[in-house]
Amino acid sequence: MSTNLEDYDFELPDNLIAQSPLKERSDSKLLVLNPITGEIEDKKFCDIINFLNEDDVLVMNNTRVIPARLFGVKEITNASIEVLLLEEIKTDIWEALVKPAKRIKVGDKIIFGNNDLIAECVEVKDDGIRNFKMIYKGIYLEILQRLGTMPLPPYIKEKLDDQERYQTVYSKVNGSAAAPTAGLHFTKEILQQIKDKNIEILEVTLHVGLGTFRPVNIDNILEYKMHSEKYIMSQEVADKLNEAKKNNKRIVAVGTTSTRVLEANFKKFNEFRGERDSTEIFIYPGYEFMAVDALITNFHLPKSTLLMLISALVDRETILKTYEYAVSKQYRFFSFGDSMFINKEKNNGKKS
Repeated sequence: MSTNLEDYDFELPDNLIAQSPLKERSDSKLLVLNPITGEIEDKKFCDIINFLNEDDVLVMNNTRVIPARLFGVKEITNASIEVLLLEEIKTDIWEALVKPAKRIKVGDKIIFGNNDLIAECVEVKDDGIRNFKMIYKGIYLEILQRLGTMPLPPYIKEKLDDQERYQTVYSKVNGSAAAPTAGLHFTKEILQQIKDKNIEILEVTLHVGLGTFRPVNIDNILEYKMHSEKYIMSQEVADKLNEAKKNNKRIVAVGTTSTRVLEANFKKFNEFRGERDSTEIFIYPGYEFMAVDALITNFHLPKSTLLMLISALVDRETILKTYEYAVSKQYRFFSFGDSMFINKEKNNGKKS
């Protein structure tokens, strides 16, 4: 197991960073990896149905991205301020990432629109993070829809014409500052094919915040602390997952966010239980997976916690070799990029 951040680096040409979604969601490429043999298959995402077994359980994150990026001015000075909403800590109190953060102290107010929304700083935290009390009249989400923009990652430079392309087709629960991007490849037609194959689809919620996309800036990854993110698992879903475990069914997670919910919940109780909680779980090589058997995911940033997570599910050397192959085959990377299926089988003799 490597704990050195540099060991999770790889070369990625800028032209492979996807700047916009494909016209059709399911036209993305699908790299299928057998983590035991290292064998790779090049497919299209619409082929995913062929790699799912009839008795699999597919777990998706149904969070919905809010227009969390706001541009305003500091009261009195009129200095331009950018705010990225991360998490509602309690009613109308939001944790946010601020640029430039040094301009905002406790008591300072940021004005958005024509005084439609005022953010008053109530706490100064590290790494450019501030807590704000939101002052407004009307319905908060409606105001956000009017004033905010979709919080696309900084490596995406192109304008997104259709805001729904940064949402999954099954998104339901408002609250994320970033999309659970592994789910962006699914269409309603593919979901129906999966259901028609008698594969059970279960939904959990993790509101994606700083913990998922924050860069690691510590050489020894053991010293890194994940940011907390809220999650929800219903008791009904927990019961079905426990039944799946009991019957030795394969649990396939859609994305690293679903994976973090499943692993955090199971690790806490040694079974699945319905709850609303937050998790700071950090999964890196050496971690023993207890909940997830296989994973549908995107291609992740160098030196990221997401790359470390999939390196834990397979192994670092195999993942880096697979990424080198993906680069050679011109796979598209990151949020609007192509997909990967880590096709692990349960020890029950079944094959896809």
